[in-house]
Amino acid sequence: MKIDILTLFPSMFSALDDSIIKRAKENGLLKIKAIDIREFSKDKHKKCDDYTFGGGAGMLMMPQPIADCMRSVKGYKSAYKIYLSPKGTPLTQKKVESLAKKKHLILLCGHYEGVDQRIIDTYIDEEISIGDYVLTGGELPAMVLIDSVSRFVPGVLGNDESAEDESFSSGLLEYPQYTRPADFEGMKVPEVLLSGNHAEIKKWREDESKKLTKKNRPDLLK
Repeated sequence: MKIDILTLFPSMFSALDDSIIKRAKENGLLKIKAIDIREFSKDKHKKCDDYTFGGGAGMLMMPQPIADCMRSVKGYKSAYKIYLSPKGTPLTQKKVESLAKKKHLILLCGHYEGVDQRIIDTYIDEEISIGDYVLTGGELPAMVLIDSVSRFVPGVLGNDESAEDESFSSGLLEYPQYTRPADFEGMKVPEVLLSGNHAEIKKWREDESKKLTKKNRPDLLK
């Protein structure tokens, strides 16, 4: 999968140079590039924002640098282009799995009060939000999207079953998990997990998932 990120702050994406995503990049499973929108500004001071028409607080990212930055990406017309925005549709597990099937994603990171609407109307296929709150920019949401989507790219996790058997994959929250020692400071691992009875273990996990979902996310049960 190829992912291009249009941003005013490309250095923030150094966080993607560690752990699982780093290995996926080294193995050629992911190609991730952060492109500095500021380099495409025609302003002598590389300015990328201006006041909004009609008044209002804050500054807005201008269309020209973003448009030129977008057009600089090879294959941008056929890529799936996403603007990270609190006004967008929620990033859900279902959405993540759908995006993981795309060959090329372009992520636009807004800043200040966002971006000129003409960019959204002309270049963006979908606006996506990672939650009902506002951040200072789209860089962190872009990293969240990349991390969640990359886990469903074949080979990234090593064991592809890891992404299938966890929270939200079945519509429920994931069951509790334990590792050694079986007795830690008087707290013991449930006996059923030590029994070797796979049918009973499966039932216990299903029951625990339902209980945890009912407690923490009852909305999912609807």
